[in-house]
Amino acid sequence: MRRVAKLFVPLAAFVLTALSSAAAFAQGAAPAAPDNSKGLIAIGAALAIGLAALGGGLGQGRAAAAALDGIARNPQASGKIFVPMIVALALIESLVIYGLLIGFSLAGQSADLVKLAIKLAGG
Repeated sequence: MRRVAKLFVPLAAFVLTALSSAAAFAQGAAPAAPDNSKGLIAIGAALAIGLAALGGGLGQGRAAAAALDGIARNPQASGKIFVPMIVALALIESLVIYGLLIGFSLAGQSADLVKLAIKLAGG
């Protein structure tokens, strides 16, 4: 059962992201109804940043826990574990920054995104 849960969470995140990003990048004819793409772009940007931060936090937590566990089991190997751990954490953080850049690029597609966010926040 636990294995199914481990597979379901990433799959659900991927499907949710894929479904929401298709609407943000869709190109079509001039809409006859009011344009709601600004809200979809805001949702896509929020998902990009949120999922990147969530995945990065989980990855960094597991990497640090595994490295500290290895050092606790064999303190003499701390020099051999520390440097690869720092490199791995830097790579994980670079993926989070990449998600932030994607969110900013989505937000840049809408000039009124800040006004929309303030409106949705109730301000």
